[in-house]
Amino acid sequence: MRAVLIAASFSLVIALFGTPAFIKYLVRKEYGQFVRDDGPTSHHTKRGTPTMGGAVIIAAAVIAYFGAHLLTWRPPTYSGLLVIFLMVGLGAVGFADDFIKISKARSLGLRSHEKLIGQGVVGVVFAVLALNNADSSGLTPASTKISFVRDTLWETPGGSAVSIDLAFAGTAVGLVLFVLWANLLIAGTSNGTNLSDGLDGLATGAAVMVFGAYVLITIWQFNQSCSVTLSNKCYEVRDPYDLAVVAAAVMGACFGFLWWNASPAKIFMGDTGSLALGGALAGLAILTRTELLLVVIGGLFVLETMSVILQVGSFKLRKKRIFRMAPIHHHFELLGWEQITVVVRFWIICGLCVALGVGIFYAEWVVSAP
Repeated sequence: MRAVLIAASFSLVIALFGTPAFIKYLVRKEYGQFVRDDGPTSHHTKRGTPTMGGAVIIAAAVIAYFGAHLLTWRPPTYSGLLVIFLMVGLGAVGFADDFIKISKARSLGLRSHEKLIGQGVVGVVFAVLALNNADSSGLTPASTKISFVRDTLWETPGGSAVSIDLAFAGTAVGLVLFVLWANLLIAGTSNGTNLSDGLDGLATGAAVMVFGAYVLITIWQFNQSCSVTLSNKCYEVRDPYDLAVVAAAVMGACFGFLWWNASPAKIFMGDTGSLALGGALAGLAILTRTELLLVVIGGLFVLETMSVILQVGSFKLRKKRIFRMAPIHHHFELLGWEQITVVVRFWIICGLCVALGVGIFYAEWVVSAP
């Protein structure tokens, strides 16, 4: 537990005290947020607020991760480095998007297909690497099986285990299917986090809770690992303890950044932060074998994404809008809710989703056969 506590503490301190220094740098460079004219009018006052603050979150998490390993004399693991790679890689895509917005003083950075290509390249590399480098027991960081709380989804009445394995059609086809599935998760999660980053502190506070859930999940998987205790309740997850260190580092970084990102925000995380956080979250879900459980734990991000899909679909099919504005948090703003009210209530929704997800994860272990 020492490495987990060190990572969380270090990242919190680095983000808490490093953010104001970064704010001064951004102000000096005049790297401010460009606000859309068609957005809520209350947001026009945010024009010029420093952005790209996600760079602090990424830096704090990475420094804390390696610092925790240095202080505990534990080498980083392949799984932990994979999640770090995915977070930094998607953060780089987000940084390019933010920088174009700032340099050209417009709300559009990378075009949608350019952003998807960038996410896709990083996602493909991550997915391919995740199916390689098996340990001495033959366990790779990722599995080709689609998972909920573990690879095995259910049991038949006869007692035999049933699972959905993307490798059913052969090794080559299985790899391609897994890469597509992993990229769907990565793109969906990173874009969902990005859509949620529209109000001061909304995405950051939600991320604290979601990554906190993965700290609990990975620590539990470590204590119940099949490498430690062989039973039908154990988890076949590669390097769960190091994944806990990664989750704790990101959680602490978000906590420290939230001090400056809460309303009224002194800095925004930008796409640099939102894409990076979504990537880290997707990486943790894939490597902990909790891919579908992520839909529950990250329920707030799913809600935000679905509101946009429904809005666009309704307008194209019926020429009518369901919400006054999407993502859905803007709808409540236009209904007259104060921004801080929307944020706190959405945090409550996120907390309920996280509690439900963790509860499902634990309940599955409890009801498993002894």
